[in-house]
Amino acid sequence: MQKIMIIEDDPMTRDELVLLLKNESYRPIPVTDFTDILNQVQTHAPDLILLDLGLPGKNGLALCADIRKSASMPIIFVTSRDSAIDELKALSLGGDDYITKPYNILVLLARIKAALRRSCAVSESEILEVKGLKLNLLRGVISVNGNNLELTRNELRILAHMMTRAGEIVSRAELIDILWEHQIYIDDNTLSVNMTRLRTKLETLGLSDFIRTRRGLGYQL
Repeated sequence: MQKIMIIEDDPMTRDELVLLLKNESYRPIPVTDFTDILNQVQTHAPDLILLDLGLPGKNGLALCADIRKSASMPIIFVTSRDSAIDELKALSLGGDDYITKPYNILVLLARIKAALRRSCAVSESEILEVKGLKLNLLRGVISVNGNNLELTRNELRILAHMMTRAGEIVSRAELIDILWEHQIYIDDNTLSVNMTRLRTKLETLGLSDFIRTRRGLGYQL
């Protein structure tokens, strides 16, 4: 039974999500103590996290950034804040998806299932290597000359797909299909956010031109 942690301070919304997830045969883990959420994440090791933005103490954005320092499970923001700026911040800090309240139950469940499916699809025994860059698919880590950086789930899937297609042009539409499997609810800007974040990490390792933009065509290693 897959574990889904619910980090939501509104009791009514939290209880609704607990019931919904139980009915779908998930194991919900509702957070009711907001003093040390990161420790609870590490203790329970959930398969996916539903995360609100407005939380007592540390907000959802800061919490997401902290979680991403040590874990790569999918994080879906579920919030009443529908600002494009908030969404971009959430995705740039490591969120995998962003859903605004009031949400459609069927859409939420579809997003959860898709995120879990993508998470399970990553091979756990393979290391890819292209042009001196190594990608550990099990750990979600890239390395160059012994220097390592962790990737988020979306960054991992983008880079893994492009490394298996090294030298070929990969279109934006193809990458969106890889990430979100034809879900029409995802804004195309989300790919740009993830690509920018991935390039920044590659530049930190000295690979400033590893991913090239082919104008009007897509991207190429």
